[in-house]
Amino acid sequence: MNWILLIIAGLFEVGFATCLAKARETTGLNSSLWMAGFFVTLSCSMLLLYKATQTLPIGTAYAVWTGIGAVGTALVGIVFFREPADFWRIFFLVTLISSIVGLKFVTN
Repeated sequence: MNWILLIIAGLFEVGFATCLAKARETTGLNSSLWMAGFFVTLSCSMLLLYKATQTLPIGTAYAVWTGIGAVGTALVGIVFFREPADFWRIFFLVTLISSIVGLKFVTN
């Protein structure tokens, strides 16, 4: 169950990074709403990370959480913010995903 919480926490990390990027692109009320979304998703992410680390090793949980956030945010950047998707960027994202999966398999 805590692995599921950790995955959801990582997805919320993608959410808060995306909200931060959108807040930077907008002004006025829209920017404030994106910042509100940032704080809500940040809080959810941290709470779920905390819950997951009650039984998972902190080093593994933190590495998986940041990995999910990094991969997810990079993919959001490629799909929604037209960031480059060259061979090496995709190669290292796949490498990062492999590392996250590997940590899951070697952790009790």
